[in-house]
Amino acid sequence: MGFGLIKVVNKKMEFLQLNELILSKYDNHYQKLKVIFERTIELIDTHNPDEIAIEAPFFGKNVQSMLKLGRAQGVAMAAGLSRDIPITEYEPKKIKMAITGNGNASKEQVAKMLQQLLGLKELPKNLDSTDGLAAAVCHFFNSGKVVGEKSYSGWDAFVKNNEDRVKK
Repeated sequence: MGFGLIKVVNKKMEFLQLNELILSKYDNHYQKLKVIFERTIELIDTHNPDEIAIEAPFFGKNVQSMLKLGRAQGVAMAAGLSRDIPITEYEPKKIKMAITGNGNASKEQVAKMLQQLLGLKELPKNLDSTDGLAAAVCHFFNSGKVVGEKSYSGWDAFVKNNEDRVKK
């Protein structure tokens, strides 16, 4: 389970933390749920977030995997709700679209764009943690907190006005 933390200062986001819970060392699914709950509470108590964004469950072919994922997400949500923190869910495609402009982007594409947006020096080997960070950044973009210095009618207009930023 990946998570990412950002801080909003003067309507601009700042990177705080990116990590994941390694749950494979626990054999018992209920123990994994307990660890998710406790670690989420610890993160909340340490960072005092105003809001939580989470990736909504997606439909897959394996029903057992979907059940386990739904339980894990529910436990993380319950931790936030126990501290009276509002939670917003985003569909995976919406998160990818907010970060890359492509709802079908790969994990690698999302991670690279997050690296650019937040000035991350390096990316983790396992990209589950970038999924959590992507949910946070998507929420920021969808909360009306973005300061737009310029407006563009599309990619062509952006590229034309930012030729120095285009890699050739």
